[in-house]
Amino acid sequence: MLIKIAINKVKVHLLLLCLIIGSVSQVQAQDPEFTQFYSNPIYLNPAFAGSRLCPRFVMNYRNEWPNISGNFVTTAASYDQKVEGLNGGLGLIVLSDNAAKTLQTSRVSLIYSYHQKVTRKFSINFGIEGSYYQKSVDWDRLTFGDMIDPRRGFVYQTNDVRRDDPVNNLDFSAGVVGYTEQFYAGFAVHHLTEPNESFLNSSVPSPLPMRFTGHVGAIIPLQGGSLYTEKEQSISPNILYTRQGEFQQLNMGLYVKKGSLVGGIWYRNKDAFIVTVGVESDMVKVGYSYDVTMSKLSVLSGGSHEISLGINFYCEPKKKTYRPISCPSF
Repeated sequence: MLIKIAINKVKVHLLLLCLIIGSVSQVQAQDPEFTQFYSNPIYLNPAFAGSRLCPRFVMNYRNEWPNISGNFVTTAASYDQKVEGLNGGLGLIVLSDNAAKTLQTSRVSLIYSYHQKVTRKFSINFGIEGSYYQKSVDWDRLTFGDMIDPRRGFVYQTNDVRRDDPVNNLDFSAGVVGYTEQFYAGFAVHHLTEPNESFLNSSVPSPLPMRFTGHVGAIIPLQGGSLYTEKEQSISPNILYTRQGEFQQLNMGLYVKKGSLVGGIWYRNKDAFIVTVGVESDMVKVGYSYDVTMSKLSVLSGGSHEISLGINFYCEPKKKTYRPISCPSF
């Protein structure tokens, strides 16, 4: 029995190792994602940079599968603002992702978005993003087959050569968003150059595949209310599709807003149901969401928890007419 347990443990750790270091050419990495897509819009699509009238600052925290030792924790902070002299907006994202307490990713991204008014009611934004990121593996948390004693389990030192040097890369992304007062749609492509992330050997590449994201939605006022009054009442249906390598997901959901209160429910195909609640004012917004996993891990994993905090800074009214994008807050 002890031997069987040890062998199963080896399989789990070797699978984790393959997923982390990309030692097999077919294995590809996947980006961390937030359930509250629009709480950090410039992470979703760089074209959103400067899409508000005033500067904004956002922080996001996500803990996926907290009941499992190999959980995934992602934190991000972003800032963006419109710059009249550049006819667009600037943005900054700082992100940290810890996968299974073993693979650590740190990323800093700079964004520029060009804003163009096409007609009186329709505008379009083009965004570009340049990033620098670093990935590292904690080899002390990995176990290998040669560490096993048939009777005592993991007691030996591995002969595998440590590879503690992190992987550093530059990365580039782009996106576009078109919108009216009540409708918006966008498309973004991240990792345009597909940088190599191999920890083992530069001659055996492990490219980070491009991530394609398409999103569309609308804000529909209720009871004749205005989109920009404190007593706003609206519903907002949304669809978001993402594909990265062999991974793909379709998200369909609906937000309901009444005054400062926001609620939403989403379905992520064959994966999870998502519930979101939030409170927002002119200056501050706070949101919480919970992903109910639909697989057999639903009870053991603990689902996924996500919290967002946004601050909208005050700025002087613009002299020129500018219509911000009316997209959801969470």
